[in-house]
Amino acid sequence: MTIKRDPYDILGVSKNASGTEIKKAYRQKALEYHPDRNKAADAEDKFKEINEAYEILSDPQKKQAYDQFGHSAFDPSSGGPFSRSGQASGPYRYTYYTSGSPADFSFDFSDPFDIFETFFGSANPFRSGPQKPHYSIKVSFLDAALGAEKTILHQGKQYKIKVPAGASDGTRIRFSDFDVSFNVEPHHQFQRDGYDVFIDYPISLTTAVLGGQIQVPSLEGDHISLKIRPGTQPGSVIRLSGKGVKHLNSARHGDFYVKLRISIPKKLNRRQKILFQELAQTLK
Repeated sequence: MTIKRDPYDILGVSKNASGTEIKKAYRQKALEYHPDRNKAADAEDKFKEINEAYEILSDPQKKQAYDQFGHSAFDPSSGGPFSRSGQASGPYRYTYYTSGSPADFSFDFSDPFDIFETFFGSANPFRSGPQKPHYSIKVSFLDAALGAEKTILHQGKQYKIKVPAGASDGTRIRFSDFDVSFNVEPHHQFQRDGYDVFIDYPISLTTAVLGGQIQVPSLEGDHISLKIRPGTQPGSVIRLSGKGVKHLNSARHGDFYVKLRISIPKKLNRRQKILFQELAQTLK
């Protein structure tokens, strides 16, 4: 890693910036200085610098190491925690290996110019040689989160493609003869932010007031039993650590967030109205 400037200054964010803010700043800077759009002589150097800055700030461990040790954390001469040779560079460093037809493969976005395909949806114009065929496969939200197996047809022959658990929209796999990327469909209940998963879950007014148990669907298809505390307020969030999407090339998982939405009854019968009126009197 060759970065010398403060990565916070490079991306224009504060040290207290959230992951979402860091990612947004990175995308803006990367688009601004991508050499295909910015013809300045130093655009390529700045683009690589932006990628290296994002590599540090997007990784909680590297960010913590930089905040504690500064650039020495990545300096081989200082023996910092991230000073190993061959350290991955670039924000899209995902590597996945498998065996079988058609060949061992990996997907790896460590080259900063690969962001061209992510942002502009076409082949990288800076690469030399003929372009390999590229296939885009539509996969469901859960197939991307949990992993699955798909089939594609290449030059009249079928190949089985493994969707790695944790794949996201735009994740690209490079085979020897062709490339495959994934187009992830939205889910009717779950929403994803990185490796974290969110679900809006309605609870009754009485459950919010009195407390109780609810059964929330999980990614795996079963249900998670959660205890609702008495007096739960609208917009309360329950966090389930490690119950989100598996990280690519890692055993780590994101978190699972349950956003509680209180359902207010639209119609009441006569008895219910009387009870609410009596309740209103006692609350005064």
